[in-house]
Amino acid sequence: MAVCARLCGVGPSRGCRRRQQRRGPAETAAADSEPDTDPEEERIEAGAATLCGVGGGRSAGPSSPPRCSLLELPPELLVEIFASLPGTDLPNLAQVCTKFRRILHTDTIWRRRCREVLHRYRHILGLWQPDIGPYGGLLNVVVDGFFIIGWMYLPPHDPHVDDPMRFKPLFRIHLMERKSATVECMYGHRGPHNGHIQIVKKDEFSTKCNQTDHHRMSGGRQEEFRTWLREEWGRTLEDIFHEHMQELILMKFIYTSQYDNCLTYRRIYLPPSRPDDLIRPGLFKGTYGSHGLEIVMLSFHGQRARGTKITGDPNIPAGQQTVEIDLRHRIQLPDVESLRDFSELSRIVLEVREQVRQEEQQEDGPEDAEGRGQQSPREPQLGPAPPCKEPPAKLGGEPGDGGAAAEAEQLAHSGQGQPFVLPAGVSSRNEDYPRTCRMCFYGTGLIAGHGFTSPERTPGVFILFDEDRFGFIWLELKSFSLYSRVQAAFRNADAPSPQAFEEMLKNIQSLTS
Repeated sequence: MAVCARLCGVGPSRGCRRRQQRRGPAETAAADSEPDTDPEEERIEAGAATLCGVGGGRSAGPSSPPRCSLLELPPELLVEIFASLPGTDLPNLAQVCTKFRRILHTDTIWRRRCREVLHRYRHILGLWQPDIGPYGGLLNVVVDGFFIIGWMYLPPHDPHVDDPMRFKPLFRIHLMERKSATVECMYGHRGPHNGHIQIVKKDEFSTKCNQTDHHRMSGGRQEEFRTWLREEWGRTLEDIFHEHMQELILMKFIYTSQYDNCLTYRRIYLPPSRPDDLIRPGLFKGTYGSHGLEIVMLSFHGQRARGTKITGDPNIPAGQQTVEIDLRHRIQLPDVESLRDFSELSRIVLEVREQVRQEEQQEDGPEDAEGRGQQSPREPQLGPAPPCKEPPAKLGGEPGDGGAAAEAEQLAHSGQGQPFVLPAGVSSRNEDYPRTCRMCFYGTGLIAGHGFTSPERTPGVFILFDEDRFGFIWLELKSFSLYSRVQAAFRNADAPSPQAFEEMLKNIQSLTS
């Protein structure tokens, strides 16, 4: 109701329109209604009997016959009267007296205003993933005063994974009275200009810029590239010494800039949570070597957890399942000195992989959706691991008993954990990783060649540091990825059902398979 109230200027959004345009999405989400009482209102409440002319500026003359005051009407009737008034009259009406202000906070009034003002654009509120080839993205569409604004969320500059997300507006819809609305493209550096939005279906829409010349810069493509590089990476090309990384950056600029903000978006949902989840699911920022930081969605599926890419790269595109964690197979890391030896960690992980392979061979019939979870359609068969020279690594709680989640919760409250250090030879984009972890699990990570060629799942270790951070060691790549939670509140992003969320995951994966 408070969001809808801001459409007509009631509440904190009643102020300067320029100030509304400068607010970010986080400030918009935190906005709420003003206090219910005001000393000035009590002073004028006695004169509210003449309010039959609100909006028209007329009042009853001295010779008018006695008639009923609006204040004496039942609240149900006042709701109907106020709901039928033009939206521009409602801010003034809310200032008349406490009673009117309270009635104007009735859901019925604002549901009607939503139908009239938001009309066909009400379905685009929420989270969306743009179709930009392998790169994807995260768009959050929100109501801000008299505007619907599409904010593109960007990871922080590499490798600062704990920094907050960045965001920039891609489009806005200026909501006029009744069914009039103006669509503006916000792409580029020359201010708002004419745009168009087409609602393809309930969970898909597209945007088009009608004045793409506003995206061009006077210095040509070189100036556009330098500007994009500063915004995307926070540095210049001369600061990036790795030749392969320079090629990847230039490739992304050429690929993404050709769209000129003419994009198709598909709805995505936040993962549902359950009390027995290891940690709270959601969106995370992760380090991916030369590709920089990418956005990953962590979700839980019985005894499996999955990390799905919301943004991607030419090797593993957006929509693909980047990591999968087997919560049935806990890994007990050795002491810190032994952990520094990569061969020791490799031995432990490969022993668990062999155990997993044997369990899979013993299973008969179709896979248990709650047990093993959905596998990648192109996942190769894992070959035999080297012979075991010592007992296998210690495993955690039994499947389905919630032991891992309970133990993680206990460690969180006690402040205890196991010392952690990366083995020698394992590369990391961010050396500022936590030195204590709660627990570790066996997992697999998806790797592929350029253009998503020859994809395969390789063994690795999932490290849970705390409620908001985890890591993954890619055994074959000898690389470490650190993930940090996206600390942002998203509205209109919950899946209507667990089945709808699963269907969404399949859809975004199929687009790049």
